[in-house]
Amino acid sequence: MAGEPQADCLFCKIVSGEVPATVVRETDTTVAFRDINPQAPTHILVIPKVHYPDAASLAMAEPQITADILREAGVVAAEEKIDGTGFRVVFNTGSGAGQTVFHAHAHVLGGRGLNWPPG
Repeated sequence: MAGEPQADCLFCKIVSGEVPATVVRETDTTVAFRDINPQAPTHILVIPKVHYPDAASLAMAEPQITADILREAGVVAAEEKIDGTGFRVVFNTGSGAGQTVFHAHAHVLGGRGLNWPPG
C-alpha cells in the first residue's frame, strides 16, 4: 500500500535503521543522507519517511511531505555551504530518467559548476 514501508525497498530500510547511511539531517517526515555514489562534491539525498515510488505519486498523495523535502533540501544546502554558490535539486522519475531506487527522493547537488542542460 502506498505510504507504507516496503520490505524490499533500500530507502525504507534506511528510514528504519536496518541499513546504515551517513545521515546529515532528520525530521519527523524526512531523512537526508550522503549519496554512496556522489555525482558532485556535495550529493545528498532527501527522502520522505513514507514510501511512494516517485515524486509525482508522493506529491499527489502527500503535498505537505513533498514541501518538507524541498524545505530540507534548502536547509541541507545551507548547512553544506553550497547555498551561496548554487545547488541543484533533482527528482528522477522512472528508470528512463535514471531513477534506480523506487522510493521518492530528491538529490541535492553542489560544490562544482552544474552546467545546463545536464544531459
